[in-house]
Amino acid sequence: MATFTVAAIQVAYDDVESIADRITRVSDLVRATAAEHAGLDLIVLPELWAPTGFDYERWESAAEPLGGPFTQTMAALAAEIGVTLHAGSFVERLPEPGAEAKSLANTSLVLGADGQVLATYRKVHRFGFGSGEPKLMEAGRGRVVLPLPLQAGGSVMVGLATCYDLRFPELFRLLGEAGAEAFVVPAAWPLPRVAHWTLLGQARAIENQCAIIQVNTGGTHHNTVMGGNSQVVAAQGEVLGTIDGNGEAVLVATIDLAALADYRETFPVLADRRL
Repeated sequence: MATFTVAAIQVAYDDVESIADRITRVSDLVRATAAEHAGLDLIVLPELWAPTGFDYERWESAAEPLGGPFTQTMAALAAEIGVTLHAGSFVERLPEPGAEAKSLANTSLVLGADGQVLATYRKVHRFGFGSGEPKLMEAGRGRVVLPLPLQAGGSVMVGLATCYDLRFPELFRLLGEAGAEAFVVPAAWPLPRVAHWTLLGQARAIENQCAIIQVNTGGTHHNTVMGGNSQVVAAQGEVLGTIDGNGEAVLVATIDLAALADYRETFPVLADRRL
């Protein structure tokens, strides 16, 4: 069975940089990462890195439909580098208001090496305790697990989640039951609770016997210091790599899928579940 090599790009930004400038800068960073690390199966960007994770007042003006300029730019970028790209998430303007009569969603976007949209995921658990996401955005309504193609052939089953979802183990259990071997979690997780970010990611990996790729935001925006500390954790709980601190950086790690399968067989936690 193959290995799964990922690059986590921890994007750091402030309130001064424009959305257009940030998209250009991060696109160049993605190109440089792909050029420096041959054989990548996946590159991952953080949550809401273009419109900002906490400056809620920007969201309405930054919102785009699926298939709009952000999707087109990221699709062209994925096709240019020939690597599957999880473009983080963007503020999606929904085709019509949802069940709560809101017109925006926090939508993750996965693009194939040919530029085609492989999957989208609308964030289920909205962060803000009544403000921010819960006030402005519709909640997602489903789980997303997709076969992500590997450069060496074959595929790995990947489950999608976003930031605050990490606090809700039942979502990850459902992703595991749907066949996930790895979770991808882009985030805009603040510094004061970054210890939770690290610990909860390791817990989700261990309890579901799935690898996890956590890609956080760095820098400071809207008076919020971001937590950084992106990490990749194996299904056995081993931390395969981490970015210390909240600066902009790239983490490359390889997940051994054969070892993951062997671990599940020899330590059958998933098969032994009763509840």
